[in-house]
Amino acid sequence: MKELALYILDLSQNSIRAGAKNIYIEINIDTSKDMLKVSIEDDGCGMNEKFLKKVTDPFITTRKERKVGLGIPLFKELVQLCGGNFEIFSEEGKGTKIIGTFKLSSVDLVPIGDMASTIVSLILSAPEVDIVYKYNKDNYEFLFDTKELKKIIREVNINDIKVLNWIKEYVKENMKGDMEV
Repeated sequence: MKELALYILDLSQNSIRAGAKNIYIEINIDTSKDMLKVSIEDDGCGMNEKFLKKVTDPFITTRKERKVGLGIPLFKELVQLCGGNFEIFSEEGKGTKIIGTFKLSSVDLVPIGDMASTIVSLILSAPEVDIVYKYNKDNYEFLFDTKELKKIIREVNINDIKVLNWIKEYVKENMKGDMEV
């Protein structure tokens, strides 16, 4: 994949398939530490210890439509290629958290990419799921929360095209032009 936003989309879709009601996505960039950290956390069904130990194997998946699952293995491979650290935590019945910490200066690190489209795609695929997206770069912080937005728009459906267009522009604007690392 050519951008982190696509990895995040794939991993978040796993959360939706796992029955998550809430997905928390965070991108944290600390240029002084040469670090970019991505974390995706959900409150889905989680994984048992046996499955968790094998989840980074591309031939282990819960999907029925195909026998391979590449999202987690490819994300782990990218993290390691960039001199970083990959962690995954999961508890059956409680949820899963995936963390990738990258060396920001790695030549193999792909750009963050279009997080606005990733957020909109997730909302379109599962409007009932609440998504919190937090973006930090050094001293700048941006937070987008669908639960808070739903309170404001009330009777208007979050997957209404006008709302989705607003979300896309709002996220783009608040990424402060940091679409690339």
